[in-house]
Amino acid sequence: MRVRAGLLIAGSLLVAGPAYAQSEQVRRGPPPAWVTPSELLPVPETVSGPVFLRRQDVEVHLGDKGQAQYLGYRIKILDSSALQLGNIAIAWNPGAGAPIVHGITLFRDGQATDVLKGASFEILRREDQLEAARLDGTLTAVLRVPDLRVGDELEVDLTTFSNDPGLGHNEAGFLLLAPAPAPGRYHLGLSWEQGREPALKMTPDMTAAMAKGERAVHFRFDNPALVSPPKDAPPRYSWQRTVEYSDFADWGAMSRHFAPLFAKAGTLAANSAIRQEAARIAAAQARPLDRAAAALKLVQQDVRYIYVGLNGGNLIPATADETWQRRYGDCKGKTVLLLALLAEMGIPAEPVLVNSSGMDDGFDQRLPLPQLFDHVLVRAQIDGQTYWLDGTLPPVAGPSARPVYPIGWALPVTAKGSAIEKLAWQPATTPDEINLFEIDARAGFDKPARIVTTEIVRGLAGLQKQMQFASISPAQLLAGFRQNAVGEVWQSIDDVQWRYDQKAGASILTISGTGTVNWEDGSMGAKSLALPGGGFNPPERRVRAPGETSDAPFYTRPEYTCHATTVRLPSATRAEHWSAKPSFDTRVFGRSYHRAWELRDGALRMIRGSRVEQPEVDVATAQRDNARIAAFDNSMGWIFYDPLGKEAGVGKGETVPTTYDFDWTASDVPCASPSDLR
Repeated sequence: MRVRAGLLIAGSLLVAGPAYAQSEQVRRGPPPAWVTPSELLPVPETVSGPVFLRRQDVEVHLGDKGQAQYLGYRIKILDSSALQLGNIAIAWNPGAGAPIVHGITLFRDGQATDVLKGASFEILRREDQLEAARLDGTLTAVLRVPDLRVGDELEVDLTTFSNDPGLGHNEAGFLLLAPAPAPGRYHLGLSWEQGREPALKMTPDMTAAMAKGERAVHFRFDNPALVSPPKDAPPRYSWQRTVEYSDFADWGAMSRHFAPLFAKAGTLAANSAIRQEAARIAAAQARPLDRAAAALKLVQQDVRYIYVGLNGGNLIPATADETWQRRYGDCKGKTVLLLALLAEMGIPAEPVLVNSSGMDDGFDQRLPLPQLFDHVLVRAQIDGQTYWLDGTLPPVAGPSARPVYPIGWALPVTAKGSAIEKLAWQPATTPDEINLFEIDARAGFDKPARIVTTEIVRGLAGLQKQMQFASISPAQLLAGFRQNAVGEVWQSIDDVQWRYDQKAGASILTISGTGTVNWEDGSMGAKSLALPGGGFNPPERRVRAPGETSDAPFYTRPEYTCHATTVRLPSATRAEHWSAKPSFDTRVFGRSYHRAWELRDGALRMIRGSRVEQPEVDVATAQRDNARIAAFDNSMGWIFYDPLGKEAGVGKGETVPTTYDFDWTASDVPCASPSDLR
């Protein structure tokens, strides 16, 4: 699902965003009556930067035929790096009316030149994102302003139109002023026809600047200051200088609006081949979960992903029959196809709108805006449990208890209308990434060691690895690592094995070979070695500059990583002559740090894990933990051999598995502090 851009940016120096048009020509005409261009701001005697905006006006007008979007600016070119602004582009999709250019004028030495008298737009009839599997029907008109020089002023005025059939008579979107605009004058405006006033919501910085008219609101800024969210604050604090508008009364209204679109697209023809596929799956699989998994794999494997935004397809899903017949579709088409298969097998399921970027923090504080969502999943109820199914993922990704994407808020699309739902966050029980390092030094300190490394990656990153490695033959994989990895650690690489473990939901890459172990020499035959992945960097202090929001919590992106290293000690040494850096368990800024050791059966084992237990900590907790950083153990994972004496020993009685006699793909790996798992 990809939503029409209702976002207009002031201060970003963008010429025009996507717009829709029935014609393939750029028209000429005067500005609409609702446009209120700003007066020009004088250019200061001293000004820095590549450009100065004498004015930039961004206005949106809501009417019965959709939205009209005006963009007008006059910009002074101060540096050669800004001459690229003379490349003007307007992109649009067929649907709502051709873009109208009101004027393009070049000012130099007090003289005005009508650029359109000597230059014209060239229409590019192409899909410019085919490499990203996108079909959206976009046309692009480009014009290159001739003879543009440093010191010139360029004025551009144009209006584009949008009318997404997927929204019906509802309009929604937002306006924003960029956090770091060039110096100059900025104006954002929203107006509407009689009876079309939307709900408005804005950040406090915009409320202070608002001027309200009879059927309009305006926001004007001269040389707006740079703004930034509080340092290390949760993502919701990045929502600044923004005005939201929406015709949807609430999230339930938006949910109800899209439900018929998905229901209609999922209605199968009487002779639909999808019915036969569902019957085949039902005959082959007895359990509902196995049937759902088979249907999901069919959609993932037999229908390739291509984003389809043609003819209103930006929000309206293609029918299940059409998607199956042409064997390609976007997330909407794949979702509808999967829903149809599940319905034929009597498995209750619904489409759910989500944002896959991981930036949905604070969505409950927003107005109902379709633009907030970029993806749609299937949520099914099977044997009393909730499962998420994503037809756009590789066929190794089956039904899961939680979405693969880091989703915090979701909007179910239902006929009765559903509220936006929070997906409760919990600390991960299994590491996102495990790195195993085995050093077999039994031959002695001065001999090359047998080395085996294993990388286990889960979640979205693991699926990305699957897509990367699945298309490479074993011989190519081995040759590639031999060419690029032999060097500092590896003397030779004997074997490279990769597989994706569907039960564990993990990409597993194992490399084996020989390498030199860099033992450091001490006095009287002593040796020491810093183990890979054995230490932690101390966390940075959580402080903010004066003037920043002081009560905003501090945020840490959730993650859970684990490193385990096993050293098979030289056979000629004795266990009592070995020691290691201390074990420890601590928690700072909501993140736990764990390191444990054990020496047993001639193998010295180390495990080190870090897990975010609490993504947000309040200011008082952060101040307390700032004072604890000085005592943080940031020592590397050193091990020591002293043939003349006995040091502190290894570990504090922990039990640590080796890298080779334990199933590290299991869900209960001992990577976190035992106290954090209670």
